[in-house]
Amino acid sequence: MAPVATKDQNEAVSTPAPTVLVIEDEPQMRRFLRPALEGQGYRVLEAVTAADGLAQASSHNPELVVLDLGLPDGDGVDVARRLREWSTASIVVVSARGQESDKVAALDAGADDYLTKPFGMPELLARLRVAERHSARLRAESSDPVFEAEGLRVDLATRRVTRDGQELHLTRLEYKLLATLVHYAGRVVTHRQLLKEVWGPGAVNENQYLRVYMTQLRHKIEKDPARPTLLTTEIGVGYRLRVEPPAPAST
Repeated sequence: MAPVATKDQNEAVSTPAPTVLVIEDEPQMRRFLRPALEGQGYRVLEAVTAADGLAQASSHNPELVVLDLGLPDGDGVDVARRLREWSTASIVVVSARGQESDKVAALDAGADDYLTKPFGMPELLARLRVAERHSARLRAESSDPVFEAEGLRVDLATRRVTRDGQELHLTRLEYKLLATLVHYAGRVVTHRQLLKEVWGPGAVNENQYLRVYMTQLRHKIEKDPARPTLLTTEIGVGYRLRVEPPAPAST
């Protein structure tokens, strides 16, 4: 009797490629993005209007969305806001609008990050990797998340913060500010959002609070507070807790 064929137990099980929905009406930009994203293993979907983008997001439930703001039938900020009503996809805005007010509006609407055109592909890919990790961290079921980067370790379960193994003593508000940034690690968090989550809705216009406490926090966790590499400033927009070194500059 012939032996029954069985599947090799050591055969690798393929993991589905993350899906990226590109909502962009410029054909040349889509031609630039598709091969670069597919070359990194992403599955790419395309939409050229706000309505089509929302429809595709609903039917395909992508892990990532690359979103232009200037769409022919609507504003990308509204698309981000509507996506955030139900979708957990990470949203990275790519737009020719470089004003601080545009960045703040997109981030407050629910975008995870913002790149101004023109941009280098290595930087976009780095931002997408960070966005993926952030989403994975939020989906994780662990009740005691630990953040680690550049020698900094934040244990949210024990509220213990160390730098290169040495325990740091933070005030209540310093810890709350750091814990909020850890929750959004890798993302730009606007001044308004940080003020609301740390100090409450009544403090959303008190940017001086944030500057003072950010300075104090940097002196405790940065190796060189004058040249921060962990708590970086997005000028006029907010702050970012980095989870990896900056992407190399495009040539």
